[in-house]
Amino acid sequence: MRWKWPERLREASLWQRLAWLLLPVLVAVTALELWMTRHDALEAADAAYDRSLLGALKSIDANISTASGGLSVELPYRMFEFFELTASGQVFFRVATSDGLVELGSADLPAPPGTLASGVPVFYDAPYFKEPVRFAAYRRALEQAPAGSEARSVLVQVGESTRSRQEFTRRFVRRAALRDALVLALLVCSTAAALAAALRPLARLAREVQTRRPEDLAPIADAGLPADIRPLVAAVNQQMARTQALATQQRQFLDDASHQLRTHLTTLQMQADYAQREQDGEQVRAALRALGAEIGRATRSTQQLLALGRSDTAALEAGPLDLAALLREVALDFLPQARAKQIDLGIHTPAPEFPAVADRGLLREALANLVANAIANTPAGGTVTLFAAADAQGFSLNVEDDGPGLSAEERALLGQRFRRGKRAAGGGSGLGLAIARAIAERHQGALRLEAREAGSGLHAILWWPRMR
Repeated sequence: MRWKWPERLREASLWQRLAWLLLPVLVAVTALELWMTRHDALEAADAAYDRSLLGALKSIDANISTASGGLSVELPYRMFEFFELTASGQVFFRVATSDGLVELGSADLPAPPGTLASGVPVFYDAPYFKEPVRFAAYRRALEQAPAGSEARSVLVQVGESTRSRQEFTRRFVRRAALRDALVLALLVCSTAAALAAALRPLARLAREVQTRRPEDLAPIADAGLPADIRPLVAAVNQQMARTQALATQQRQFLDDASHQLRTHLTTLQMQADYAQREQDGEQVRAALRALGAEIGRATRSTQQLLALGRSDTAALEAGPLDLAALLREVALDFLPQARAKQIDLGIHTPAPEFPAVADRGLLREALANLVANAIANTPAGGTVTLFAAADAQGFSLNVEDDGPGLSAEERALLGQRFRRGKRAAGGGSGLGLAIARAIAERHQGALRLEAREAGSGLHAILWWPRMR
């Protein structure tokens, strides 16, 4: 599942996004570090204070004697005084035989958990007089039982209040928290300073783009920009290059279109003026017929210009395409024109039929222009054949005629706007092949003009690759 930014941050600045990502991480790391510091402080305090507790326990044990026949203990009062000072509270002790008949010190101290192994001290926490106390317990064997007792071991317990170690832990953690807060503040400030320095080239780039003139589409210089920003600048430069090429193409198209339409309008105006001046009815009718023919040529040129503009700028709507059906549709549209010139217009459909992927509307316009060009330049009684082909690389639409054909030099130049062959039929504007070529290039393909393999004529091939 792909992670998405929260709704409020999708339009946020880079600063806000980085803060949203970094601050929680820094706070979480600081909290974890404080928890680990507290845990380590507790362990260190327990280890230090437990050593003192164990020392007091061993000191009491060393002063236990049964030589007099009873159980005697010489208490190390100086050690207890020092111990009470370090513990910041009262110190408790208890010495008792295993049968409980002989007991010294505080008799109600909490018993150690479980059974004690001989000679192994045990530390545990338990409440005593509603106060948390840390205890150390130790059991060892007696050399002889006290008088009136059959006990063979003695239990020694020493306890101290935990207030001292708790206060030590609090001071330690408080200092660690202040230290970590200072470190966090330094990290935030240094990160902000580093981000400001890292984003300075972006600010400079933004100012450079904002101060450009609207018509300035020169590439943006990437010198001094970070390596991570250069692909973005390269993509912007590529898009500006495409925009500049499109703008140049549109300016050229407008220049060519205005020239072409101006020619038709000038001719129409001359023929209309001639018809108005002429007194002979037959000459007027002839002028009107010429006027009608010129209107037809102007209409055809306008339609071709619109098709050319659409092929350059219209969005490519690629989809599955039945090439055989497309060939039949275009052939039926041009069948009346072919019959008028007694031209044999035929199609050769691929067998079996195979699907292609392309923009059907644009390809139909391109094929129609190729067929119209072939019919216009094929003499009466000639042949025009339409067929499609496909291979592992791509697809092609083919139009073949047995007209006069073209030289290699002419074939290399045709396909440019308003360029016609030397032996082209009259009435054309030189836009049909240009439209087909533009549509082929929109499909990442090409228009190729080749001589027929047998006899005279021209073989036009509109090819485009398979879409991966």
